[in-house]
Amino acid sequence: MANYSKIEVATGALVVAIAAAFMIYAGQVTGVTNSRSGYELTASFRSLEGVSVGTDIRLSGIKIGSVTDISLNPENYRIDAKFRVQNDVDIPEDSAAIVTLEGLFGGNFVEILPGGSLMYLAAGDEILDTQSPVSLLNLMMRFVDNDDSPK
Repeated sequence: MANYSKIEVATGALVVAIAAAFMIYAGQVTGVTNSRSGYELTASFRSLEGVSVGTDIRLSGIKIGSVTDISLNPENYRIDAKFRVQNDVDIPEDSAAIVTLEGLFGGNFVEILPGGSLMYLAAGDEILDTQSPVSLLNLMMRFVDNDDSPK
């Protein structure tokens, strides 16, 4: 009976260790554990459909940060977004932030299109050139409404 109890304890400890390792790995992959490192930038969008806190910020397809805050600006009814970017990534001040669809069935992410300026954004700066997501439903509705087929 004592051996059976030791096996149960060892199995339980192994399960807890694996769960802890998985949580640490998941935190690193999603960027949750590194959310405090980097510098913060802001941008204002007409719409941020499909974007939420934690959404990836990508440059040339590589994740360089994530969205940290989203709020409605009551003065101009635009969406103000804050995001944190890795310290080792310098973004030219004339860069654009574009909400992009990951795939036909995927989610959205914010893509940074770097400009050509030799001056770089610093912590707290704003990306002025933004583009909101394209709604596939709206595009399909326009196509259906403009159908010129004979009736």
